[in-house]
Amino acid sequence: MNNKVFVGSISFNTTNQGLSDYFAQVGTVTSANVIMDKTTGRSKGFGFVEFSSDAEAQAAVDKLNNTELDGRTIFVDIARPSEKREGGNGGNRGGFNRDRNNY
Repeated sequence: MNNKVFVGSISFNTTNQGLSDYFAQVGTVTSANVIMDKTTGRSKGFGFVEFSSDAEAQAAVDKLNNTELDGRTIFVDIARPSEKREGGNGGNRGGFNRDRNNY
């Protein structure tokens, strides 16, 4: 039960609206997001499209995988849940530097 698809190898020129419009040919798109790099503000070359049903998501995979969007052949597959990441504390391993903090 997954109504979201992963779209890879998209053009750096593809917008959220362009992605939504392209995938609307196979079903009702509820959201379309091109993933952007936080530092550069440029597309990372992939995105996600969410449909109103699982059947529409599967239709997108069946009909739009290996098709051309904005001059690039795209890869479309059912999105997998993201894996939980470890850490997230900016490299701090939980301790502190006694010398630096003058303790």
